[in-house]
Amino acid sequence: MESGEAAGGPGGPDGPGLRFGCASFNQDSTSLALGTKTGYKLFSLTMVEKLDCIHESAETPDVYIVERLFSSSLVVVVSTAMPQRMNIYHFKKGTEICNYSYPNNILAVKLNRQRLMVCLEESIYIHNIKDMKLLKTLLNTPSNPSGLCALSTNHSNSYLAYPGSATIGEIIVYDANNLNTVTMIPAHDSPLAALTFNTSATKLASASERGTVIRVFSIPEGQRLFEFRRGMKRYVNISSLSFSPDGQFLCASSNTETVHIFKLEQLGPSGGDEAATWTSYVGKMFSAASSYFPAQVSGMMSQDRAFATVHLLTSGQKNVCTLAMIQKLPRLLVATADGQLFIYNVDPLDGGECMLSHKHRLFGVDDDQVEETESEGSEVTGPAQACPSYAATAALPASGPVTATLTGYSEDGGAKKGEVIPEHEFAAGPVCLDDENEFPPINWCRDGTGGGQARRS
Repeated sequence: MESGEAAGGPGGPDGPGLRFGCASFNQDSTSLALGTKTGYKLFSLTMVEKLDCIHESAETPDVYIVERLFSSSLVVVVSTAMPQRMNIYHFKKGTEICNYSYPNNILAVKLNRQRLMVCLEESIYIHNIKDMKLLKTLLNTPSNPSGLCALSTNHSNSYLAYPGSATIGEIIVYDANNLNTVTMIPAHDSPLAALTFNTSATKLASASERGTVIRVFSIPEGQRLFEFRRGMKRYVNISSLSFSPDGQFLCASSNTETVHIFKLEQLGPSGGDEAATWTSYVGKMFSAASSYFPAQVSGMMSQDRAFATVHLLTSGQKNVCTLAMIQKLPRLLVATADGQLFIYNVDPLDGGECMLSHKHRLFGVDDDQVEETESEGSEVTGPAQACPSYAATAALPASGPVTATLTGYSEDGGAKKGEVIPEHEFAAGPVCLDDENEFPPINWCRDGTGGGQARRS
């Protein structure tokens, strides 16, 4: 699940009331990362009523990109102080694994168990995450000032999606494993605003700058599967799209107060009892009729309304949303730019208006003068649990020596000298990346010029 992020940018956090530089959910929505004025924070999302801050670093100010690799100790950080440099940390040990410098400001970083991708305004760098070797540089990509891109979390189908045009909504789908372009999807008439893959990397959802229509395409074929209408009354800025873990639902948040959840169900003949339902009958009727109407009319018939909705207390601020299973129940999580996390219950059968289950402050009362008043009618928790200090986290003992390592290095940016990131079963199947020795600190040195320049930790 590619959750997206709410962020300021290389020039610094922007927008009224912005409490942090960025917010991003990890690939399986088990943790939330915040970039702040003083560093970054990581929160565990395993419980609804309790929000645990598992790490806080004050080493780097004004963080505007922070991405965690699943539940591992690997965290990627970019700050406004050095927007052309990416730092990779082993946060449990409090050590830097490596850092890479690029010719221009870094706008986005995406990672999965095989690839790490760095997006600049007119180029994309693809690294092998095991040793950070630079595998491919996509130069002269269409101007992408927001750094819009998506990387699938599936390690065997590692697809990258990015805008194929600066003026219309074309999507380039690139195979980051085999390093070749897969397809170009003519998704929208206006430029793209949001992209996300489902967990299995078989579907890609997109929205344009108009924000009225969300489309879902098959991957790698690029065929249009679903088209959802978010609204026709006004254009909106969609800030994030996210599939549910099972791929059956898609949520979309914007600068309005409404978060929409769409259900990916095919109306039409499917056999069994479902074929006899009224909705299936109507679906078949629409499908048959669509072949007799112009494309615009038939397209409207295939659109659907939101299956479920959430109405936030405020609008006009950046936020990031995701769908996750917490304590065995489906939830919608929304992190807002004023430093709050809302957790809603989702009814997967009937949909409708989602109920607010819990609301957490992402900052303590001493951080940046937390608002003294809270909106009425919402359940509010106290400040998030205090994070362990950076020193205390770094002092955590190692659970054992690392035995399997990669020692090779490449002139185009691979590891050199010292202890390197261990070999993983990235291509063989899912692994549990929750051990602090999954990514031990390594010493890298690489001198030279150009993008992807790694330096000694």
